Amino acid sequence: QGGDSTLKRLFLRNNKIDDDGVAILVDALQNNASLQILDLMSNEGIFAEGRKLCLKLVNDISSIKATLQSNRTLRELNVKDQNDQNDMQIQQHINKAAHINAENGNDAEAAGKEKVIETQLHSVKRAELARLQGVTRSFYSEINPLHLPEVLALAGRHHGQGELYVALKSSIAGVISTVNRKQWLQQQRAHHNAIIAEHRTKVGSIEAELAAIEAADGPDAVDIGSDSRCSKRRRKWWWGFWGEA
Repeated sequence: QGGDSTLKRLFLRNNKIDDDGVAILVDALQNNASLQILDLMSNEGIFAEGRKLCLKLVNDISSIKATLQSNRTLRELNVKDQNDQNDMQIQQHINKAAHINAENGNDAEAAGKEKVIETQLHSVKRAELARLQGVTRSFYSEINPLHLPEVLALAGRHHGQGELYVALKSSIAGVISTVNRKQWLQQQRAHHNAIIAEHRTKVGSIEAELAAIEAADGPDAVDIGSDSRCSKRRRKWWWGFWGEA
């Protein structure tokens, strides 16, 4: 159901729901802004794939944008009885994301931002979520290096010096790349500015020479080729040269 739905609780225990059924539910709840409780316990057809889909619904770790846009309304999402360690981890991460939703109430934007800070910026949590969701992309590969100082400050402020150190190690390649790029651009700018200055100097010299020539000609200077009388004088001189004047 869409954003206009008023359904707040949905209990689907013992409904023979399988992973395909979970996929349909998850797709329907991507943009749902009303459902707060979803209970899928005691559906023996839900296996690892279905549980991971539920986790991705409330905290998609594949990208920063995906995390921000994950469902921010569900406050409880119970998937299946916890039979092994992997099940427990998935449910714990679901519970954490649902708790963030509940803490932020109707402020969807704040919920999304808190998920990014709590999971994307925490190396251990992100590693677990990335493993469970099959994500191999590095978080810092998405970050514009120019924004790294702000991101690193967030990591240090919310997770301590240990996580700040991990973040620095993870992002240092991007920082070095940016520094090298900046130095190259500065060198290119200096090179082209020197060329521009050289051409300006040449233009100045040309203008100065033109001005000197014009000053030497004086204001009454006449273009020889533009006056018919000058042409006649030239002809007379030419004929006189041959004794035909």
